[in-house]
Amino acid sequence: MRVLLCEDDDQLARGVTRALRRAGHAVTRAIDVADALEHAREALPDIALVDLSLPDGHGSRIVGRLRDRPEVGIIIVTAHGDEHSRVAGLRAGADDYVVKPFSVAELLARIDALGRRTRTQSVEDAAPAPVRITRGEAALDPESRILRAPDGTAHLTKRECELLALLMARSGPVPRAEFLDRFWPGASGTRSLDTHIAALRAKLPGSVAITTVHGVGYALESDPAAS
Repeated sequence: MRVLLCEDDDQLARGVTRALRRAGHAVTRAIDVADALEHAREALPDIALVDLSLPDGHGSRIVGRLRDRPEVGIIIVTAHGDEHSRVAGLRAGADDYVVKPFSVAELLARIDALGRRTRTQSVEDAAPAPVRITRGEAALDPESRILRAPDGTAHLTKRECELLALLMARSGPVPRAEFLDRFWPGASGTRSLDTHIAALRAKLPGSVAITTVHGVGYALESDPAAS
């Protein structure tokens, strides 16, 4: 896959670049926001690894620009591991994140998992538009990744849409293990799942709520105010 690495730390960039190339990926490195956007204009990557702290600005500018191209998978690479920073990055439009310092094996596993989903999405985009998923009075359009409910509308990232679609299609709770097996195969995704659920909860209108089923996983509650 074509990987755009947006990282200003030379030592880290060299190590990641070597590892990615050994794994068969073609890597282009950018040192700041302007450099990354220029490379993306010249050749759109399959995966973008975006550091949030760059010399000429915040990496969310890159995320926002690339988010208009759903065929690009975006992974934030950040030194800020607190939940607020992770959720902010995901709400900006990233599909996943890794926290520095990270293991190369985990990074490669996340790239491979996201790449598989991106390729699958590209195939699906060439097919007829999927039928909307409904739950009560809420409707999710997987093509536009928009949830519409009587009390509001939510614009979702690809990963948030995938998680919500699974919840909406299930009458009971979805086990944590099923989320992890489906969306984070071969990688430690427990914190990723929790962070994505937190970001998704923050976007949903009040009539659609994700509840935690302790010891099991998560469930979707439609129109919680009416229950």
